[in-house]
Amino acid sequence: MISGIIMIFVALWIYQSAMRANTTNVMMWVAGGAIGFFVMVFIFQYININILESFRASEGGSAYEALQGADRKNEGDFTGFSGILKSLYEELSPSIFSFAVIAFLRLKFITKEIFSVANLFGGLKEMFQSIKQSFKTSAEN
Repeated sequence: MISGIIMIFVALWIYQSAMRANTTNVMMWVAGGAIGFFVMVFIFQYININILESFRASEGGSAYEALQGADRKNEGDFTGFSGILKSLYEELSPSIFSFAVIAFLRLKFITKEIFSVANLFGGLKEMFQSIKQSFKTSAEN
């Protein structure tokens, strides 16, 4: 759910960046960015699942699956403060890492600016301002 919302923002961000940079095939860049973001989220989620399963396997080896059940019940895995941190990492890290990769690709291929943090995330403020403006109605009506 979070990744889907971020993917919409990524598509808008790439669209506005491509329009400002006067690139050709703007919609191809938008589609490629959205698809790339989706693929990266999928890859990072797969990596996170493997990390989680490696922690589980280290707790009980092959007997862990047989004793606890192989249906991925998380009854004891995400309790306490460390469980909250694990849960936040599992949920947010694929979106954050994918966003960073797409931001780098946007900087390298669309805007073609020099690498800096300001340039890497440049245009985000303007994107949110334009979204905010789109919800405002004219008072003169």
